[in-house]
Amino acid sequence: MDMPFHNIAELTSILQASVSPVILISGIGLLLLSMTNRFSRTVDRARELASELQSGGLTNREVVAGQVQILHRRSHILRQSITLALISILCLSLLVILLFLSYVLKLSWELVLILLFLTSFLFLIGALVLFIYDFTISLQALDLEISQDGV
Repeated sequence: MDMPFHNIAELTSILQASVSPVILISGIGLLLLSMTNRFSRTVDRARELASELQSGGLTNREVVAGQVQILHRRSHILRQSITLALISILCLSLLVILLFLSYVLKLSWELVLILLFLTSFLFLIGALVLFIYDFTISLQALDLEISQDGV
């Protein structure tokens, strides 16, 4: 039987090269866990405040409405951040598959592999920038609440 690998050392080296992106996928997965938890809390809090607004028992409707608007904006930013992180994982997954196929089929896809790797990191950077932006916006809601309480 004709094996596409000349020796076990070649197979080992390609598997080692494939493991690095998989480790990145795992790390981004943990970041996604944090992002989705933050997204869930933001959406739940917005629903809670919107329900209070609809009940009509609030004396500070403008402040609560402002907080709901901030939470709505934050949920959109977090959704975009999560989407970019998922695209980053998709690029890394394609990278692993193409890396292995390029070796097995003896194809020269270096440029494609490099572009996928760079694209993955650009999407990850975008996700992180949006995630940081969410933290900045979350302080606006806190400022509204503090100003409401007269602190």
